[in-house]
Amino acid sequence: MKVLYAIQGTGNGHLSRARDIIPILQQKDIDLDILVSGTQADIQLPYPVKYQLKGLSFIFGKQGGVAMWKTYLKAKTMRLQKEIMTLPVEDYDLIINDFEPVSAWACKIKKRPCVSLSHQAAVLAVQAPKPKKKDPLGKLILKKYAPTTKQYGFHFVAYNDSIFTPVIRQDIRKAAISEGEHYTVYLPSYSDEKIIKMLSKIKNVEWVVFSKYNKQSYFIKNISFQPITNEAFVKSMATSKGILCGGGFETPAEALFMKKKLMVIPMKGQYEQQCNAAALKKMGVPVIKSLKNKHLNTLKNWVKSDVRVQVSYPDITERIIDQLLKEHFDS
Repeated sequence: MKVLYAIQGTGNGHLSRARDIIPILQQKDIDLDILVSGTQADIQLPYPVKYQLKGLSFIFGKQGGVAMWKTYLKAKTMRLQKEIMTLPVEDYDLIINDFEPVSAWACKIKKRPCVSLSHQAAVLAVQAPKPKKKDPLGKLILKKYAPTTKQYGFHFVAYNDSIFTPVIRQDIRKAAISEGEHYTVYLPSYSDEKIIKMLSKIKNVEWVVFSKYNKQSYFIKNISFQPITNEAFVKSMATSKGILCGGGFETPAEALFMKKKLMVIPMKGQYEQQCNAAALKKMGVPVIKSLKNKHLNTLKNWVKSDVRVQVSYPDITERIIDQLLKEHFDS
C-alpha cells in the first residue's frame, strides 16, 4: 500500500505535528512518501522529503496580518497549476493531507481519495466555535484551499467524533517543565520594531522573543530577540512564566499542555486564527486583537495574573493513525 503524506509548509505548526506523525506512519505496513509545499516555515523535517514544492503560501506581514500583495506576487498561478497537474497522485492508494493544496487539488481533479488530517478540518466543523464577526470570504478560502474527501481534525477540544485533541509532539511531552522569570513570545506577523514599541512599556518583565526577521541574538531594553530553532523555542517555553503568541494552533496547544499562562493575538484577516481565538476565549484564555496601546492595560493585567486553563491532552496520535488507515483500507 502506497501512501503520500502531504504537509503544508507555511508556518511551523504543520511541520511540528508531522515530526510526530511521520515516525508512526513509518512503523505501519505501508510504503510512505512525504510531500511538503510552502515557503514560510522556520523548521525542517528530519525525514527524506520526496516532493518539495512551492505550493501556495500565505506570506506573513509585519503589522499583525497576512501580506496580501506579497502573497499574490508569490502565488505564480501557472507554476501552481503545473505542480497540481504533474503530481502523480494516481500512483498512491491514499493521500493523507495536512492542509496542503497541491495534492488536494490533484486528487480532486483525478478523483483520488484524499483524507484530511489537520487542524483546519476541525475549525470548519459546525460544532467548533466561530468568531462573532462573520467572514464569508475567509471561511470560503479555508474550505476551498485544500479540498478533501474525508476529514479528521485536531482542535483544543474534541467537539465531535471526528475531532481529536492536539498532537503534542514528543519534544514538548518530554520537556522538563519549570517556571522561570521570562515570558516567551512568538508573534511572526509583527515586526521586531512593533514588538519592542509595545513590550518595552511593561517594565520589570523579561521578554524572550523568537523572531522570523533576524538570524542573530540581540537585546534591547528588557527584550531578548532570538532566531527560531526548535530546541531553543521548546526550552524557552518549558521554562517560561507565560507565553504570548499568535492565534495559531500548535503553540497555544503546547502552552496549555505545559500549564503555562497564555495570551493570544490572532492575525488580522486570517479566519482560522480568528476561529482559534474564539475557541480559546471560550475556554478562558485571554485574547487581545492587536499590539496597540489600547490593549496595553490588558497585557499588563495578564502579566500580573496567574490564570491558567486546565486541559487533558493524552498521547493518542497512534490510535488516530490506526483508525484512519483501518477505515480507509477496510472500506
